[in-house]
Amino acid sequence: MKLVLLTALGVGGATLLGAILGFVFKKLSHRIGDIILSFAAGVMLAASILGLILPSLEHGGGAGALPVTVVGIFLGALTVNMLDRLVPHLHKLSGVEPESHPEGGGKIDKILLFVLAIAIHNFPEGIAAGVGFGTGDVTDGIIIAAGIALQNVPEGMVIIAPMLTAGISPKRTFLIAASTGAVEVIGTLIGYFAVSISQAILPFALAFAGGTMLYVISDEMIPETHSHGSERGATYALLIGFCLMLAMDVLM
Repeated sequence: MKLVLLTALGVGGATLLGAILGFVFKKLSHRIGDIILSFAAGVMLAASILGLILPSLEHGGGAGALPVTVVGIFLGALTVNMLDRLVPHLHKLSGVEPESHPEGGGKIDKILLFVLAIAIHNFPEGIAAGVGFGTGDVTDGIIIAAGIALQNVPEGMVIIAPMLTAGISPKRTFLIAASTGAVEVIGTLIGYFAVSISQAILPFALAFAGGTMLYVISDEMIPETHSHGSERGATYALLIGFCLMLAMDVLM
């Protein structure tokens, strides 16, 4: 339990780290940002497959668990898709320049909507990190948590500059960014306790968490990293992230 709690704090703390870096590097170039986010996407892709989807099949009894795994993947993706319809996420709002909106409440509301979107999407990502520990294999849990944490760093960075530009004070900006990480800590603990209470739901829960991560990677992270003319570098960064986590899985 201590390891899960530390992991939850680490996953949420990665957003905090990103926020701090966001204050330091307020004008990070799109190219560098795309490389970092692509690397995180590769890590998350490996984590979702190696740490969630394959274990879902293993704990469900192999081929017999395939229907449960497939249904879980699609329901996980559909859940994030529904959240997307309620509150658009990264690739729909991150390109919005605060200066392009009228001065005043409307501009700030648009930025806070962007932050709220990140907070809402952090919840199922946190659940995925918690569910990863439900297999009893610490390696699975750490790999998934590492992938999500790496993605949280650039996500924490990207919300700082828009809030500062909109006139939100640095202190309030930092607290708002920290709250998005706190949501992930809560999600991690809920995911862990859910599968601890009933191992029967573990195969479905693993697949569901894997589906949420695959959706985020395909629908949000990859489009974002391919929208500024750095597609080739982003692709290789994704492959490096994937291979790094593959090596970690084999070595650990």
